Amino acid sequence: MAPSAAAATAPLFRDELIERGLLVATGVPGVYGRSGEFEDTLMRIDRIIDTLGAHDEPEVLRFPPVLDRQTFERSGFLDSFPHLIGTVHAFGGRDREHRDLLRAVENGAQWSAQFAPTAVVLTPAACYPTYPMMTGRLPRAGRLIDVLSYCFRHEPSDDAGRMQMFRMHEYVRAGNAATVLAWRTRWLGRAKRLVDALGLAARTDVASDPFFGRAGALLADSQRNQQLKLEILAPVANPATLTAVISLNYHQTHFAERFGITADDGATGHTACVGFGLERLTLAAYRRHGLDRKRWPAPMREALDL
Repeated sequence: MAPSAAAATAPLFRDELIERGLLVATGVPGVYGRSGEFEDTLMRIDRIIDTLGAHDEPEVLRFPPVLDRQTFERSGFLDSFPHLIGTVHAFGGRDREHRDLLRAVENGAQWSAQFAPTAVVLTPAACYPTYPMMTGRLPRAGRLIDVLSYCFRHEPSDDAGRMQMFRMHEYVRAGNAATVLAWRTRWLGRAKRLVDALGLAARTDVASDPFFGRAGALLADSQRNQQLKLEILAPVANPATLTAVISLNYHQTHFAERFGITADDGATGHTACVGFGLERLTLAAYRRHGLDRKRWPAPMREALDL
């Protein structure tokens, strides 16, 4: 059988994970439950990330997976990625509207019109709640924040590595351009050490975000040309395709301008972040080493303290 035909008939990695019990299907593409073992593996990987970042003594913050609408609108995400947004709506009617709602459900009709937008949206990136906190003049050393959150991106897929709801552990750096760029370079080395410790067949590449529309193609070209986004990629869905598991982003003055962040010298601040896709790193480990964790190579088990 030709390789292409064999690939076409091979079971999806997602289905293998579900059959093994590592992921739990919910009936919605890209939305899964996680088993105890999967969570344990993910948390062990995250502890390595904590160790890599601890020397810098970042401020540690944790936020719920919702973001206030005002911060969201100021962030610019709506401008560039409307196709990925998840909003939160709630019922605000009275008895009559409630009866209409139940009748619509009973009849299999559309019922969401009874729900109005709330003051929050689903968090698209773990770093977004940190930028309003940095409004004003930064201290001389700048700011460094460690943040972790569930994030939402509306891109349903059978690819296990492209979940709609996933966790991102990020470090966010703010300061002048030289400080921020030097910090990103240091983290690139640390991120490579992480994937080496996990035994992943990974590589680094210049990348771009999935900007929306025809204008988005120009933004993506500019982002690549300036090397504003670097990604570390590893096999997740299948051994022949690489998926970003770590992203290192230099925002220049984008967030500083939108949230009034000023460097200690009075100039507009610069920001960068490094983001670790915790589910993707975990999936990449299972893809690389197999679904039986007890049979993983000794160096991998040692790295995870298994």
